[in-house]
Amino acid sequence: MFGSCCRPVLTTGIAPTAQRLMRSRFTAFALGDAAHLLRTWHPTTRPAVLDPDGGIEWRRLDVLDVRRGGPFDVEGIVEFVALYRQDGVRGTLHERSRFLREGRAWLYVDGVIVNQ
Repeated sequence: MFGSCCRPVLTTGIAPTAQRLMRSRFTAFALGDAAHLLRTWHPTTRPAVLDPDGGIEWRRLDVLDVRRGGPFDVEGIVEFVALYRQDGVRGTLHERSRFLREGRAWLYVDGVIVNQ
């Protein structure tokens, strides 16, 4: 699955859909790949520096909802729950993320945390 889903996006930074970009970004967080996270972050909201927290072990990504974000759209929303473990304690991150497509590249804009 990694080879067909995320590896091409991690290599090029280009995803055909917002959901594929979301999956690659989750993988990048899990691998500590700050370069991919920064290059797929929209320049209007991108932080100058990103240091992924090495103390979090990202375990699973469940996509709950996708609004637009297809190959012919210019914007999209992906709602997900990411499961993680930190210091032996399980946790979840539930977020609705916004994406914009510029040219062929989808970019992460921002996200809203859903009540947890």
